Amino acid sequence: MNDVRPTIVRLLSNLGSAREIQLYLDRFSQVDAVRFAVVKVGGAVLRDQLGPLVSSLAFLQQVGLTPIVLHGAGPQLDEEMAAAGIHKETVDGLRVTTPESLALVRRVLQLQNLRLVEALQAETIRATSIPTGVFECEILDREIYGLVGKVVRVHTSGMRAAIDVGSIPVIASLGETAEGQIVNVNADWAANELVKRIQPYKIIFLTGTGGLLDGKGRIIDSISLVTDYERLMAEPWLHSGMRLKMEQIHDLLMELPPASSLSITSPDEMAKELFTHRGSGTLVRRGERIRSVGSWDDVDLGRFSALVASSFGRPLVDDYFQRTTPLRIYLSEHYRAAVVLTEVGGLVYMDKFVVAEEAKGEGLGRAMWKVMRAETPQLFWRSRRDNAVNEFYFAHAHGAVKTGPWSVFWYGFSGWDDVQAAVAHAETRRVSLVETAAPAV
Repeated sequence: MNDVRPTIVRLLSNLGSAREIQLYLDRFSQVDAVRFAVVKVGGAVLRDQLGPLVSSLAFLQQVGLTPIVLHGAGPQLDEEMAAAGIHKETVDGLRVTTPESLALVRRVLQLQNLRLVEALQAETIRATSIPTGVFECEILDREIYGLVGKVVRVHTSGMRAAIDVGSIPVIASLGETAEGQIVNVNADWAANELVKRIQPYKIIFLTGTGGLLDGKGRIIDSISLVTDYERLMAEPWLHSGMRLKMEQIHDLLMELPPASSLSITSPDEMAKELFTHRGSGTLVRRGERIRSVGSWDDVDLGRFSALVASSFGRPLVDDYFQRTTPLRIYLSEHYRAAVVLTEVGGLVYMDKFVVAEEAKGEGLGRAMWKVMRAETPQLFWRSRRDNAVNEFYFAHAHGAVKTGPWSVFWYGFSGWDDVQAAVAHAETRRVSLVETAAPAV
């Protein structure tokens, strides 16, 4: 494995910097193997994107990470039921499952489970089929839903045994009662109960859309439940199935540790979502409340200084607070992210955008940026040209100029005069972090 990792980092470098990729590899490797990730795969992904799914799972195994994979098979089951002349009936979004249709449900789920496992094994990826034995259920309501189960207990011994030998457990959304009755389990419900039991560091829902879509059909890149949830739920375009899914995600993340996050992405973008700050798809996290203040008097300067040192690996210069007059300061409630804005010649300059080392990858920085951006229509800032976060900056800027050791970014400027003024200021602005000592010669 030590020989493989450098190669993988090089291959991933087109997605992000080697530094940030290595950061995620190191972080994921420190998590208990069973708690790395739960990947929920929709039936449409199995049908339409099996190749990219296999490639993404192969990559994870190559870098020593073993996710738990749970799948459904809704579209395949619809097709088989139509071919068998069985009418599909749903109540409250759940498939009514008669004894006749249960046999079909069981056969289709087991077939799709083996199809994925065989596709993985064909690429020399270790994978273990676990079609049953994970979800112990009670009958939800036989009169209304038929043989549909509500999960009451999750048994992990099979998946743990697979992970112990480096094999990806592939689980179908089938359950059984304590008496041995096989029951149909909604795949989202099964995923939620599995996640609550495992409490993984990452939760990944793979879909054909590649993320949650807003009212204009664009992917929402990040959602902080603390700051965004109520606003999202009030949007007229969030309705029916998407609204229900958002409610389920909210309830799920509120039961998990704050560091847990849920990514909705596509199979071919899974590596980018996992291993880069910019990500791909929709990252949903519980989040932290973000407040805006206008003076250093409202900031714990010791905690802020520690945050900057954690983010940059270097402390602030001694007179930073005396010489920096803030326009606005954005702070997360636990001092794990901050933005400092100042005013320069009528233009707004971002003096600091900092995220604590342990919070990188959680989406907190993206949430902070979103709050700041909504209140700041025009902005410029500079960054060292080798800064790992520059990919994010390039994606969120309207323009950039490289000058000396800096890249100067901006958005919202109305003319070239503003750009020239911004670059001139960035070239002469004093540094605010203690410089690293020059190597001895």
